[in-house]
Amino acid sequence: MKLRNLLLPMLLFVPDARTQTPTFEQHIRPILKAHCFECHGDMGKPKAKLDVRLARFLLQGGVTGPAIVPGDFQKSLLIERIVSGEMPPGKKKLPAKDLKLIEAWIAAGAKTARPEPQTLALGFQISPEEDAFWSFQPIGKPTPPKQGHPVDAFLLAKLEAKGLKFSPEADRRTLIRRATFDLIGLPPTPQEIEDFVNDAAPNAWEKVIDRLLDSPSYGERWGRHWLDVAGYADSEGYTGDDVPRKSAWRYRDYVIRAFAGDMPWDRFITEQLAGDELVKTPYDKLPPAELDKLIATGFLRMAPDGTATANVDLPASTNQTVADTIQIVGTAFMGLTVHCAQCHNHRYDPIPQDDYYKVRAIFEPTFDWKSWRRPPAREVSFQSAAERKMADDLEKQALAVDKARIDREKIIVQQYLDEQLAKLPKEVQEPLQKAFYIAAAKRTREQAALLAKHPNIAGITSVAVGRRDKKIADELAAFTAQAAKLRAQKPDIGSIRAATEIPGKVPITYFFDRGDHQAPKDRVAPGTLVILAKYKLGEIPADDPSLPTTGRRLAFARWLTHPEHPLTARALVNRFWMHHFGQGLVSTPGDLGLLGDRPTHPELLDWLARDFVSGGWKLKRFHKLVMTSAAYRQTSQRRPDHNAVDPDNKLLGRMPIRRLEAETMRDAMLAVSGKLNTKLYGTPIPIKTDETGQVVLGVNTDDGAGRPTSKIVPLNGEEYRRSLYVTVRRSKPLAILETFDGAMVTPNCECRVPTTVAPQALLLMNGKSVLEQAEFFAKRLQQDAGTDPAQQVRRAYTLALGREASAAEVKGGTAFLAEQAKAFAGSKTLPAGVDAPTAALANFAQALLSSNAFLYVE
Repeated sequence: MKLRNLLLPMLLFVPDARTQTPTFEQHIRPILKAHCFECHGDMGKPKAKLDVRLARFLLQGGVTGPAIVPGDFQKSLLIERIVSGEMPPGKKKLPAKDLKLIEAWIAAGAKTARPEPQTLALGFQISPEEDAFWSFQPIGKPTPPKQGHPVDAFLLAKLEAKGLKFSPEADRRTLIRRATFDLIGLPPTPQEIEDFVNDAAPNAWEKVIDRLLDSPSYGERWGRHWLDVAGYADSEGYTGDDVPRKSAWRYRDYVIRAFAGDMPWDRFITEQLAGDELVKTPYDKLPPAELDKLIATGFLRMAPDGTATANVDLPASTNQTVADTIQIVGTAFMGLTVHCAQCHNHRYDPIPQDDYYKVRAIFEPTFDWKSWRRPPAREVSFQSAAERKMADDLEKQALAVDKARIDREKIIVQQYLDEQLAKLPKEVQEPLQKAFYIAAAKRTREQAALLAKHPNIAGITSVAVGRRDKKIADELAAFTAQAAKLRAQKPDIGSIRAATEIPGKVPITYFFDRGDHQAPKDRVAPGTLVILAKYKLGEIPADDPSLPTTGRRLAFARWLTHPEHPLTARALVNRFWMHHFGQGLVSTPGDLGLLGDRPTHPELLDWLARDFVSGGWKLKRFHKLVMTSAAYRQTSQRRPDHNAVDPDNKLLGRMPIRRLEAETMRDAMLAVSGKLNTKLYGTPIPIKTDETGQVVLGVNTDDGAGRPTSKIVPLNGEEYRRSLYVTVRRSKPLAILETFDGAMVTPNCECRVPTTVAPQALLLMNGKSVLEQAEFFAKRLQQDAGTDPAQQVRRAYTLALGREASAAEVKGGTAFLAEQAKAFAGSKTLPAGVDAPTAALANFAQALLSSNAFLYVE
């Protein structure tokens, strides 16, 4: 469990002392469950015979007597042990606020919310409060509070309750910049802005949204969001070797295609979890659409996998890979930290350790840790039918050339043999020729002796003849070169990083005592979460006889996408909302459990979740719904009345201002400079470490000892592709992306947290990539606006900021250009081909690319 989860005080259970008396069930039990249940109630015999799962048990006490004295916390042994630091044992002490809450509960008489049961079986118990927790409840069917746009109706209800309302609608230039970055992750072009500004049609805004949703760049933008959640990486991680993954990019491209094609999310989830169970073998004969389902299972292969390294502790690394995979699955599709129940019952959520191993059993046929398949052994080779035919045809042609060469070699050898035999006495010519053509292993002793006596005959080969006659050598070399050329034209045999099962091999899953794989206990059958059993979402088979696989993952995917599942749709729409507004309706998208934040607008979340499912699980429909709301079209301008009541903008009375994500920032610079390469899909752009130690784009040309060389391999424009296509090496994140809070996939990234730190400013001032794009931007301005400084400034503002420069900005910009050009005049430090005016314009361009107006979206 993350450190945040371990140390965060249980503030969610702290009552308002002025209005609420603490009760055991609501306020005290969660604290004791988090810190005490493992030793005193859940696991076997309670230590010191003290069971703390009921208030009555605390009164009863253990071997040292009652644990509490109602009305007097100072005389309570429980408080004494906590204050002394003796309990809970170890370094994780009870937070001060929790201690005060327990003291307040005892002082108030140690009240319970209801009569407690007379007996309570040992082991995990789900309390009524846990069962009633909001995210485990059925998705509601709320009715919007008023007529109009449903999103606005729910939001306005809370704003108006505080005497607030929406902010005015933003101007059109702001709106199109907001929408374009939201949907395709690039700035709008000046022409696109002007077209929208001048469009008087009543559906002008809807037309902008539709155009952006149809853009090929949409799949790239929103695919990147999901790759964070999936933990996408082009390397294995886990060890310092961080072994590259040669085919992970195919999963990345699958995700882009899925988003671009608006694949329904119930299908998208199912293919990622069980695509291999939806297709038939042999895999290498699958058509493209079916092959995509196999590629989709790369989702389950994104967790760090140390078994790619030769000398790793195999049992430990395999089990860690399984644990990380379960973490990714749980946070991605349910918004639950199921992985926190690996070593003990979940300390906060109603997830027993049994549930963790039931879920693990779903994936164990794929991740059989006792018969582990290392990454290379899991690669699935494939070629299309056309590629296979092409390869077969080329191989036939190459074999014909090989045969022609062999036939020619036989003639050459025979001719040379005849020449050499003619120089010998006639009585040895025939025996020598016969001995020459007999295989060495079948020669008689006399034949071997005869050849040994005449080594010039024994050593005759086409190669030997070629050494003597260059014409013959060239002739034979031409055959070899022709065959090689034909074979070089054969399409490569592709490979897929897939998750598959070995038919007929079903491993047994065991419950690990305290999560230790070296301490297996009882056998565990595949299953799901006991807290959701009441929903009847479907069973997980041990082995589905209708499939060549066990069918466990397919059943699990269908369990997740059941229309009545309380978590999946909520988790998804919350993430989608987060990417439009900067924060989800639940601000902890990977944790909808008890430690996560509560929804600010629970009715809206439920309405969106139910509408998403009933609308066919279509994301583009969700975009259009949200983006046509007044809430989305608000200005981001702060207002005193809102600040006084809702300073954190939880009620969304204005549009939040958001900084561009790392990839979007770099892509926007490329777009503005005119260098953006819009090529879709394909192998990752290589990275290397430069002479300063920073990770940059480029082919590594270090020598065998790891020392840099002067050799530079051109990337032929690949370096200007979108950041989505840059190699994601866990141990070597691209410098500009790392500095601006790119995703850290350990094992996945549930939510990016933007920071404002000094290295960001330093990179914008001195980073080579930023300086390079500023220079390209300057040359574009010269091409677009000519040599007039005022026109250059105006053009720079429309390209970079999406608006016209004011008169004051034009005046200040031209003055800056004149001063800088004067400073650069006669300078000997300017790069080749860059004169003083260009250098000055590059400085101005860099200032715009580094400005808040460029880096932030209103």
